[in-house]
Amino acid sequence: MMNSEIELPVPLQRCAFFLDLDGTLAALQPRPEQVFIPEKTLSSIHTLTQAGIPVAVVSGRRIDDIDHLVKPLQLPAGGIHGAERREYSGQMHRLALDADLLTRIGAELGAAIESHPTLYLESKGMAFALHYRQAPELEDEARRIAETLVERYPQQLTLQPGKSVFELKPKGASKGAVIRTFMREAPFDGRVPVFLGDDLTDEAGFEVINEMGGLSIKIGEGSTVAQQRLESVEAVADWLCGLAEQAGNARVEQED
Repeated sequence: MMNSEIELPVPLQRCAFFLDLDGTLAALQPRPEQVFIPEKTLSSIHTLTQAGIPVAVVSGRRIDDIDHLVKPLQLPAGGIHGAERREYSGQMHRLALDADLLTRIGAELGAAIESHPTLYLESKGMAFALHYRQAPELEDEARRIAETLVERYPQQLTLQPGKSVFELKPKGASKGAVIRTFMREAPFDGRVPVFLGDDLTDEAGFEVINEMGGLSIKIGEGSTVAQQRLESVEAVADWLCGLAEQAGNARVEQED
């Protein structure tokens, strides 16, 4: 059941927000580079952070890509499903894979899809995403290719299915793990976590949020462990706008 009027479990000022990007803050597009975040949403996030409410982006994208999409904001971020992380202080952490190994994996994936030009291989530096959004009939073939590579490198890689994509990411990286790490650090620690996401990749995050007594929100249809749902990216924008209005009103009252 969709709910456009989801209530927070505690007052807004006691919350910490973790936001997925593609399919949550931004509508999905045929190619990753075509994605954008509406100005309304960026403005709402800015208002929340100005009110002292921590907001982090937790995405399958690289942090460099996250920064490009949220500029001029710069937020704490978990990129590549947590394989890289930027603290609130700006300090970076990365799960590193051997450069020669990454080159070899990239070459093997490239060779595997050579006969399927409608499959799109995205290199994320320390991970790879095999997109079949423009060729849904090749889902099984894309899965086979991705599974073959993960089976070839089981100590280094794990497979993460998503919406029209199979991602090969460093073993140990998950959105749940990166949210848990953020929640041990200022300014997130001691707050109630709220996480919004739309994909299979977000379920690990929902599980951690639920364990912590926070609020998990699934965007769109599909089975989930999340507690609540919002219908669409537009509904997310409206919900965040409502929270921003609350935060802005609270700041005005404090200044008065």
